[in-house]
Amino acid sequence: MRNLIVAAGGSLLLAAPFAHADVVGLGASVSYWDSELTGEAADKSGGEVDVENDLDLENDSNANASLYFEHPVPVLPNVRLNYTLVQQSGRGELGADFGGIDVASGVDVQSELDLEQLDFTLYYEVLDNWVNLDLGLTARDLSGELVVRQVGTTQVSKTEVDAVLPMGYLAARFDLPLTGVSIGAEGNFVSYSGDSLHDFNAYGQFEMAVIQLRAGYRQMSIDYEDDDDRLDVEIDGPFVSAGVVF
Repeated sequence: MRNLIVAAGGSLLLAAPFAHADVVGLGASVSYWDSELTGEAADKSGGEVDVENDLDLENDSNANASLYFEHPVPVLPNVRLNYTLVQQSGRGELGADFGGIDVASGVDVQSELDLEQLDFTLYYEVLDNWVNLDLGLTARDLSGELVVRQVGTTQVSKTEVDAVLPMGYLAARFDLPLTGVSIGAEGNFVSYSGDSLHDFNAYGQFEMAVIQLRAGYRQMSIDYEDDDDRLDVEIDGPFVSAGVVF
């Protein structure tokens, strides 16, 4: 992980003298992400559960918001904040022991997953015309909790992950001149010591005056172990967003 941070930091320093915005820019957006969840979770007991087939988790609500600030000062990076909250719940059936839940035969369980992350990104504009390219580093504050309760009893299992992780940041956008239409993609990524996180989206965008509208597809993959708790899940689906830019 240290090598990753050093390499990415060196790339940013090389890019800094050549890349900055022409004017001050500020933007904010909110989005709706119609996400689906697949994968597995494991807890301290060594038990594993399939979050889709065993727990039947379904999307309850998502909160997604972002804010960025760009400036024309060389060397100093631009700043971006992004917040994501995914909440899913469901009622399923366990076929094997998991956590504090002992299974002699299939038992009904009620489950809830809360996954929250806050990204703080420093980045540079390497290209800034009809082709736009940003490179940066992200500090992601990631926290997640999966609670599984056996229906009608007090047996409960909790799987938790909590970490602040460094990630690379890459964003590219291609503008169709004089139309306000563009296509783009952006993502964060890190992989080390058997753990990995990837968060990518691709989109089409339309801007008119200060209004910015987007529609696209987002995929987030988390394979992370915190002590003996582990989440190995993928969350993906279409999204739409609306924002303002100045």
